[in-house]
Amino acid sequence: MTVEDGSRKSPSMKILPIAAALAALTVQPAAARVAADPARLTETVKTLASDLFEGRAPGTAGEERTIGYLVARFEALGLEPGGPGGQWVQKVPLLHTRLGTPKTLGFQGPKGAMPLVPAKDVYVSTVRPDDAARIANAPVVFVGHGVKAPERGWDDFKGADLKGKVVIFLVNDPDFAAQPGEPAAGRFGGRTMTYYGRWTYKFEEAARQGAVGALIVHETAGAGYGWNVVISGGGENYDIVRKPEELTSVALQGWLSGEAAARLFASAGLDLAKLSVAARSPKFRPVELKGVTFAADVPVAHETVASRNVLARLPGAKRPDEVVMLGAHWDAYGAGKPDAQGRIYRAGANDDALGLAGLFEIARAMKAGPAPDRSVVFAAWTAEERGLLGSEYYAANPVYPVETTVANLAIDILQTAGPAKDVVLVGKGQGTLEDDLARVAATQGRTVTPESLPERGLFYRADHFSLAKRGVPVLLLMGIAGASDLKDGGVKAGQAWIDAYTGQCYHQACDAWSADWNLAGAVEDIDLLGTIAEELANGPAWPQWKPGSEFKAIRDRSAAARR
Repeated sequence: MTVEDGSRKSPSMKILPIAAALAALTVQPAAARVAADPARLTETVKTLASDLFEGRAPGTAGEERTIGYLVARFEALGLEPGGPGGQWVQKVPLLHTRLGTPKTLGFQGPKGAMPLVPAKDVYVSTVRPDDAARIANAPVVFVGHGVKAPERGWDDFKGADLKGKVVIFLVNDPDFAAQPGEPAAGRFGGRTMTYYGRWTYKFEEAARQGAVGALIVHETAGAGYGWNVVISGGGENYDIVRKPEELTSVALQGWLSGEAAARLFASAGLDLAKLSVAARSPKFRPVELKGVTFAADVPVAHETVASRNVLARLPGAKRPDEVVMLGAHWDAYGAGKPDAQGRIYRAGANDDALGLAGLFEIARAMKAGPAPDRSVVFAAWTAEERGLLGSEYYAANPVYPVETTVANLAIDILQTAGPAKDVVLVGKGQGTLEDDLARVAATQGRTVTPESLPERGLFYRADHFSLAKRGVPVLLLMGIAGASDLKDGGVKAGQAWIDAYTGQCYHQACDAWSADWNLAGAVEDIDLLGTIAEELANGPAWPQWKPGSEFKAIRDRSAAARR
């Protein structure tokens, strides 16, 4: 993810009066239950995406105004503070790092030195708060896809000692490139990426194995994006601030270009292409690149950025300790270079001001009715664009126990091209909430369409995932996950909207409110999610993970807490 504004220092933590005034202007009497109003959605988005909020980057004046606005809106809707100690906010300390010019960065092999050219051969960053990232001639080991999945009978590590070593991974899952008849074929969902295929999992697993460095061999199809996206971070990274004993052992993490990786393996007398095929078998064992070591000495600038999640609560009348969560992220990309129209703020009107507007509409509807049986918590997350960090901090420091959190329902981008005959499902086969999605969509006269490119792993790239990792059942609405079958123009028109949005506006200043928006489809999606939330909040059901989900075993371990 591109990060350009997190280095700015946070101003005071006060709630700005101007934000409260804006909120007062937008709040109107409660509407019918779960019936989002396009006019109110528009007003919220136009406000949050305005220049006043400066692109809503964490740790900036834009954050101050955003937090004030969100708190004032939730308060005016009649919700109560849902954060720690009865506060509206949960403080989220973020670590921001930036690499300087390397003094040393490269491999030493049997045929001599192999220096790496940053952005050409390699892209690295760090999430350790050290003044320098240093690795001293560490042995290098190829670990295939680096998957340890006992529920699928797969372990690429086989007990190998990787402490103090640099590990090299293949991108995606073992079955991504598998041919029919190969042992891995269909073992990890075929083209549908599992969490084991995500780069975040691979870096986490490298740390669990005690490695000091982790590099993924880049391949565009498997990654889902080109090398230009890999290097767009410019050596910056973010993480939540961690205790010393919780810091990763990995001093540098990142990517090797496919060309550089092939040269490296050849220098050790190995064929990367053949090893990639071997890694598609559960019998694969780690392969040391004999005679190859990795060394790095890279200066690191680091700082702590103060940010916050906003949490609002509608208390349950009968089972208040059981919690249904709905979430959207408040952050966007702040200021950048002027676009063709001179706009500098990348304000995320759709990503995710529209999601926040949807939360307000659901909160309004639920507050207008009888108190729910279970508590409902509305979360506005920080630092999603920096790696899902606000939700990750919450999940690591939950205000409400994850064992009795019924579900997490998330909105992150909704299509703005009009009413659709369907709703797009992200993460098919993961949990029973997808069955609820289909059932409720049918009451709207709509069907469910699975995401079109499941190999890109969108299920793992939004804030609900931080809760999923802790076993909480989740459901995500994401308008760019697949082409909606629009009532006007069909799937072709739905794909044209995705192409225009992702090709021109995604994470750019172009993601601004437009008078051309048709929110009829977004309204249906918001109503759909709100209806599911109401059912969960007023019923006894506990959604489940489906067999084969990598999160089922985590949830099952806490089953006693939900009896």
